[in-house]
Amino acid sequence: MLFNSLPFLYLFLPVTYLVFWKLHTKVQRYVWLTITGYIFYSFWNPKFCLLMAVSTLVSYGAGLGFLRWKDARRRRLCLVFPIVFDLALLGTFKYANFALSSGNWLLQSVHSNLRAPSFDIVLPIGISFYTFHTITYIVDSYRGVIKPTRNFFEFSCYVSLFSQLVAGPIVRFRQVEQDLENIDHANRTAYLERDWSFFVFGMIKKVLIADSIARIINPALLRWQSLSTLDTWLCMLGYTYQLYFDFSGYSDMAVGLGAMFGIRLPQNFNSPYKAVDISDFWKRWHISLSSVLRDYLYIPLGGSRQGEWKTCRNLLITMLLGGLWHGANWTFVAWGAYHGILLVATRYSEAFLNLWPVALRKLTTFILVVVGWVLFRSANFSMASGLLTSMFFWRPGIHLDTGKSLVGILLIAGALAHFGPNTFELRHRWSPVQAFALGVLFLACIVFIYGGQESPFLYFQF
Repeated sequence: MLFNSLPFLYLFLPVTYLVFWKLHTKVQRYVWLTITGYIFYSFWNPKFCLLMAVSTLVSYGAGLGFLRWKDARRRRLCLVFPIVFDLALLGTFKYANFALSSGNWLLQSVHSNLRAPSFDIVLPIGISFYTFHTITYIVDSYRGVIKPTRNFFEFSCYVSLFSQLVAGPIVRFRQVEQDLENIDHANRTAYLERDWSFFVFGMIKKVLIADSIARIINPALLRWQSLSTLDTWLCMLGYTYQLYFDFSGYSDMAVGLGAMFGIRLPQNFNSPYKAVDISDFWKRWHISLSSVLRDYLYIPLGGSRQGEWKTCRNLLITMLLGGLWHGANWTFVAWGAYHGILLVATRYSEAFLNLWPVALRKLTTFILVVVGWVLFRSANFSMASGLLTSMFFWRPGIHLDTGKSLVGILLIAGALAHFGPNTFELRHRWSPVQAFALGVLFLACIVFIYGGQESPFLYFQF
């Protein structure tokens, strides 16, 4: 089920919302949000609900173990076993065939006749996100950052909360712990205008901007070999804005939906295309993921505390694994390596870059990000090298039938992304005229949904 689908808008959300506010106790609301989370998830594949339930039970049991045992050996067992279990599930479903195919490639390259089998494995949607939810809960419990909950339904509600279940933001338990504890005292009307405003803005970003761009560039990128230099730049600029408005639109909708049920979700995007360097970009893009990688990988590796060489090593390892988290494809690993190298280069050239005009720094950063998205978007290295060759070695002509329409949409998207406020910077208090305008745009989204094909969010595939 999609946020931008008629069953969600006309049935699931109204029923979930109305029943939630008819319930009054904590346990009732925990149970209801757990049930609706599993119903929401089951629309993709009901079988994978069991997978999420098992992961939830194992992680909840680890939390109880931390409460019961104080000796170091048992606490380490409660830390290691559930994390290994969760990562094993993630590795099996997301990376098994990737590892096998990579092994076959190596065997073939040394002219071996051995071949590993491949398996028909379906990737459970959202597994990368809820696995990070459970792992951060376990690690924070072990570190004493949070006190594990004894209420199973409070924890299951946290893991399966439908608003952030399948594409984030990656929410740590400590970020919503207070709201979950006070869920029976949540005020339905306190931030109602803000809640719905976030949801509407997210819908506009997704349906009117991201999907409009996708309808033009997706067919063009299927025939990437024939694109001219201008075509390729238009397509990659289009993908750059599509990805941002698609994912930030989802995150805005998730924030609005969470708040409708009294749960405040963290900001996931802070105008990333206004970044002045790559380090700044990663403080603004997919904030929940970059902060998790920083706190649970980069800092435990040593961060920047052990000298320059190890700092560079830690940055590269973190970004390589961050790239791999996005998908079982070497192009994602290369994308992570690319950003790791840029982060290292930024670290060594910071004093020099500070002498540049801010506008030039922003433009340079944006171009570097666009080049990186080529690796992110490409199905393989042949496609990536072909697109990059077309971008930087002149191929004349323009073959996009809808080039003028794309340019118009890109101008609007660029103006909003580079110069407009992001959703968290708005006051969300609207005059009657402004509210009417938002209503008209939302109705336009509904019309587009009626008239178009189902359009999943891009980050569902990760």
